[in-house]
Amino acid sequence: MKLCRSPGQRGFVIVAVLWIVLALASLALIFAAYISASARAAALSDSSVKTEALLSASLELTAYHLASVTEQTRPSRGSFQFSLDEADVNVAFTSEAARIDLNFVSQDVLRALLVRLGTGQDEAMARAREAADRIIGWRTPPVQDGVNEEAALYQGAGYVPRQAPFADVNELGLVIGLPAALAERLKPFVTIFNGTADVDLTIAAPEVVAALSAVKAKDQQPHDAPAVVPGDLRARSQCYRVKTAIRFWNGQETVSEIVIAVGNKVEPYQVLSWQDDAQPQRVVYSGRRQ
Repeated sequence: MKLCRSPGQRGFVIVAVLWIVLALASLALIFAAYISASARAAALSDSSVKTEALLSASLELTAYHLASVTEQTRPSRGSFQFSLDEADVNVAFTSEAARIDLNFVSQDVLRALLVRLGTGQDEAMARAREAADRIIGWRTPPVQDGVNEEAALYQGAGYVPRQAPFADVNELGLVIGLPAALAERLKPFVTIFNGTADVDLTIAAPEVVAALSAVKAKDQQPHDAPAVVPGDLRARSQCYRVKTAIRFWNGQETVSEIVIAVGNKVEPYQVLSWQDDAQPQRVVYSGRRQ
């Protein structure tokens, strides 16, 4: 017996088939997108694992280099390169004694450094005095049973000063009286890991040397020896700033800046600070494969 379908029934079947085809096409697109996303995630995960391993290798090699000599002959800075896991790695390490410690620096040295980092001389002088006072005030404990004048300055800011040693140089951005732009210019010259007011002038930045020299010259009497110049002081620190630039052979690049404290044979080093995507440095890579 032959069944006959009306035109309306045939049209309904065609529409249903088209919906099924459309649904299958959508599922195929969703599956393709899922596969693509999974592949990207796997690639990113693999890259992150490689980067972490290479950074750990750079720290291990730096710690070995510094611990393999006596403390008296330990270099203030150095660099080396190696290739591993389809990447070229450039490592540069510098003693934290190259920087001024925010928790030990004197007010006069702070003022002198801030003046040199300011824009105009007159403006810089006035701003430096206020900024140096506030930086010292941020780290200075309040007087017991006394009026906390420093905290009173922050009433309108919605927070109070630490009034204890700096825990991070980024706290400079919270110091009232220190403009944000000036705080950013100050960060590359300061640290919280030096642990002393001494600075190694053989590796310090010219701005730091100039600030220390200015304070020294100001304090000297006419019959004294000339003001301090680079090389007169060789301060030391157990802490080193390690900048690692990684270039993978696929073109991906990353720069990390890590501060470590040199330890002993049991614990070669301790990580104190870790910053990824640090300011890139001019690096010459050797042995790069095409």
